[in-house]
Amino acid sequence: MDNGENYSRFLSGDKNALEDIVREYMDGLVLYLCSFTDNIVTAEEIAEDTFVKLYADRPSFRGRSTFRTWLYAIGRNTAIDHIRKHKKYREVSADDLYSLSDLADIEREYIRDEERILLRRTMEKLCEDYRQVLYLVYFENFTNSEAGAVMKKSERQIRNLLYRAKKALKLLLEKEGFEYEGL
Repeated sequence: MDNGENYSRFLSGDKNALEDIVREYMDGLVLYLCSFTDNIVTAEEIAEDTFVKLYADRPSFRGRSTFRTWLYAIGRNTAIDHIRKHKKYREVSADDLYSLSDLADIEREYIRDEERILLRRTMEKLCEDYRQVLYLVYFENFTNSEAGAVMKKSERQIRNLLYRAKKALKLLLEKEGFEYEGL
């Protein structure tokens, strides 16, 4: 269980501990925040702001959840603040920044990438809560209770959201002609 040892080290004066925290959580936090912004660059900025809050404000971590859950909740609140401040601005989608990698089996990779793009675009059509719960549980491997702590919902609400989100995603994917297994 992630009990925030690096954060405790940072609060005790170890500057390298914050670097360890950023290294460990930056990628996952950015991808989660992208579910709010639909823009990877903006999500990176918000993630950086989240780590700046840790550095400058030094909020207390009480250990009621895992450190990752607590950090993602701070990131979520930072994203909500950012969205409120920048409501009138709309930026380019992360899919527009996508480039095909140069691998041995380009055709298979291309098909896989197209499926990911279709899944990402289809998920963008879902309401914000559906996108968030699917991302947290299936992409970040949060438990229902951890996802509930991040989203400020009960475990039962998370289970219901997951059920409805999967059902809505399945219907949208079927409309798009997506062939899937086990969704």
